[in-house]
Amino acid sequence: MAFPNSYYVGMSNLGFQTAYRLFNEQPEVVCERVFLPPKGALRDGQAARVPLLTLESQSRVSDFDLFAFSVSFEWDYPNIVTLLRLAGIPVYARDRSWRHPLVVIGGAVTFLNPEPLAPFADVVAAGEGEALVPALVASMTESADRQSALRQLISQPGFYVPAYYTVHRAPDGTITGYEPAPGSDAPAPVTKAGLRGTEESQPPHTVVFTPDTEFGSRLLVEVVRGCANLCRFCWAGYNYLPVRAFPVERILSVAREARPHASRIGLVSIALCDHPQIEYLLEALVEMGYAISPASLRLDDLNETIVRFLQRSGERSVTIAPETGSDRLRRVINKTVTNAEILDKADLIFQAGIENLKLYYMIGLPTEDDADLAALRDLTLEIRDRMVRHGRARGRLGRIVASINPMIPKPGTAFQWLPLEDLAVLEAKAKRVRGLLSGIDNLQFSVKSVRHSFHQALLSLGDRRVAPVIEAVARNGGNWRSAIAEVGLDADFFVFRDRRHDAVLPWNIIDGGLKTSFFRKEFDRSLREEWTLPQKHLEEPSLRPLAARGESPVAVDRYRIPAATVGPQPMDCHPAGRPGRAQGHRSGSGSRGIGGLPATRSVAPRRHGT
Repeated sequence: MAFPNSYYVGMSNLGFQTAYRLFNEQPEVVCERVFLPPKGALRDGQAARVPLLTLESQSRVSDFDLFAFSVSFEWDYPNIVTLLRLAGIPVYARDRSWRHPLVVIGGAVTFLNPEPLAPFADVVAAGEGEALVPALVASMTESADRQSALRQLISQPGFYVPAYYTVHRAPDGTITGYEPAPGSDAPAPVTKAGLRGTEESQPPHTVVFTPDTEFGSRLLVEVVRGCANLCRFCWAGYNYLPVRAFPVERILSVAREARPHASRIGLVSIALCDHPQIEYLLEALVEMGYAISPASLRLDDLNETIVRFLQRSGERSVTIAPETGSDRLRRVINKTVTNAEILDKADLIFQAGIENLKLYYMIGLPTEDDADLAALRDLTLEIRDRMVRHGRARGRLGRIVASINPMIPKPGTAFQWLPLEDLAVLEAKAKRVRGLLSGIDNLQFSVKSVRHSFHQALLSLGDRRVAPVIEAVARNGGNWRSAIAEVGLDADFFVFRDRRHDAVLPWNIIDGGLKTSFFRKEFDRSLREEWTLPQKHLEEPSLRPLAARGESPVAVDRYRIPAATVGPQPMDCHPAGRPGRAQGHRSGSGSRGIGGLPATRSVAPRRHGT
């Protein structure tokens, strides 16, 4: 199994660690890891044509039955190509035969838009690993050859075989449909695979501890999956529905087992406070002696008890996401919190003794104007003033750290039809924000590169025609502009075109569980500056004045759940490794090569296909 980046980045990724555990829980499977080698080793290995070896046994990746990629970030797409080349596996699926491992691409990107990677994949695994891994292993072990494995996989939710589909396009280049190959029985669309309930499931957590990660020897554990607030720009909010909390006793069991290896715990969720037993969980973790680091806290559910537990655990910094400084613009994006509430929560955080606050903002949002940018500065100043007031009372000032990113429209969201805002306009807005925030004491801020946003939008919104650009970038050392010119791709077609009249979007080949009609209604409501509220928020006193202002909030309390589900999962998990060591690492039997990514090997002899 491969993570298409460095060991440091890959072992910091909870999805990758979870997939590693899920594969190794299967009795028929030995899953070994490989990562992108360091730059020097990569350069030397490419020049000498040294084979790519796994971390655990120093085996050649090309000797495995399955080469699985766990992909979380668009920027890692070229690294997939690099790793395939290092392994001696043809980059394009059309050039492979029964002699090569089956190349499977999964991870968070398959929830968005797998099409830019489709030409490289024999199989795209779309959905959640708890449902996908057992089905994938069963199909591989029960099939006599490559083709029978592919045909068995497409009969199950979550498995997309790009070679079985012809993409039809109109003369203007837009997609008109996906046609399954005659006789293939390939579904169109492919239903995303999902875990319906978490009652019997082991929560995703760190299974290999090593200091060589972004989080050091910190235990990461998923607490809640999904978010009911449905911010209109947020792909994770839409694509991880329905909201599912992992059982608190299972989380605590993982925490107890890992306590000899970790003193800090990172609680992973986009809606941490949606856990029905969050206060009990935090109290128990504090009693175990953990320092607790939450993911970004959703402001609408933050309360004094939760903040006090974080402070008691030793946490000195938390992260919140106002997204913008304007109440009006927050209604556009369905961020259901007001400036007044944000400032109340800031008071709560600083009063509890937490000194530092990180803020996430976006620019380039629909209908955004200069008044919204000024409001971003004003809100930041008001938050800073509260930090200074509480800090001076304690005799110690903290700091505000603001991160400002251009909004990139994401597939599977209410803004999926929108183009990226014009680069000149985004550059002007970025310059304006820098001017507004410069010179403010106790404030650090960064604005993401607009040019990088263009290339990320191309990867997010493109289709199979983007694949040759990815291949060229891997070959030319990362020069995106040169790669686009070499291929002759009209990148603006994907990045700057309004898609509201397109009959089919590239990512429609995957059914993520929500209907297009829902997204269109949400898009229309955004233009009317109207919130769509989860049911639980409708009775909150702070929202009752909406009706008086004619905003008529709409409740969303039911979602279409993908049909693919799995039942109870084994409670035992792959044991955690010793601090500072990779699980199962050994020197090998003398093979010489480079490594840095996982490959999955069956215990059974290799099966040959056609």
